[in-house]
Amino acid sequence: MALDLDIIYWSAALGAAEAVLSGTTAIIDHHESPNAIEGSLDAIAAGCALVGVRTNLCYGVTDRWNDRSTLLTDGEQPRSMTDGARRGLLECDRYLSTGATGMVGVHASFTCSDETIEAAADLAIRHDTGVHVHVAEGQADSRAASRLKDFASDKWLLAHCVNLDQELSGTIVHNARSNMNNGVGYAHPASRSNLVVLGTDGIGGDMQEESRIAYARLRESDVTQTPETVWRWLQNAEKIFPQVANDTVTWNYDHMDSPWHTAFTTSNNAVDVTINNKTVVANSMLVTCDLVEIRSKAAEAAQRLFERL
Repeated sequence: MALDLDIIYWSAALGAAEAVLSGTTAIIDHHESPNAIEGSLDAIAAGCALVGVRTNLCYGVTDRWNDRSTLLTDGEQPRSMTDGARRGLLECDRYLSTGATGMVGVHASFTCSDETIEAAADLAIRHDTGVHVHVAEGQADSRAASRLKDFASDKWLLAHCVNLDQELSGTIVHNARSNMNNGVGYAHPASRSNLVVLGTDGIGGDMQEESRIAYARLRESDVTQTPETVWRWLQNAEKIFPQVANDTVTWNYDHMDSPWHTAFTTSNNAVDVTINNKTVVANSMLVTCDLVEIRSKAAEAAQRLFERL
């Protein structure tokens, strides 16, 4: 509730900078800022453009704040679309109408009314895109599949899916570290028939680090598994964001094409990064903008946010 567009801009720029310095050239982001909805996707896009990374953005609509800005109580399901959800859908519609790459965001089904879920699905169809939604992350959202199954398609991004109790169309985004951090359990993505990709749920942008954590968690659940499984999840990102095939990353490690090497090597760092034929990182330094300024502005923004909270 305390975010404003300036805080959003500098946090996006910092996140983008840290991501590209780790060799990540594209960011798929699911964003929420209930008191700064309009223009929030432009602010994120601008922060990422300052750095030079690709983006696929959406605003995550929710009815968990009613029209009196009161948070829903535990177990209470919204009955109708709130003004905040309506404005969030309008923000997604406005942003997608500019031709920008993005999706329609839904926070999680248990915080949304049936009306909002249906409206989000319809908007995604109108823009020939998918819905990016948190699915069955915890027990509170255990009914997600039954509420979403009539709308979901292969274009949807299904984040978490820890407590998913039936098949649901879409790509599963496995967030191993976030799930551990929140203590919600293990999603067992290898057991699913869906396409699986790796995500961080906003905890950093270093996908090599995320893949190592995902492998350790996978191996813990099934000691017969190998790094090739997580390697496929990592490579599957190109099916969602095919433009990254035009990007190049040079590493300080000679075996970055080996799942077994990268699963057990923690010091593989990006040296040079080129995105769409433009150099963004050279000699492990950001060259498109001033990293010191981004960190300073982000720190100031964080302090303002802390004071409001």
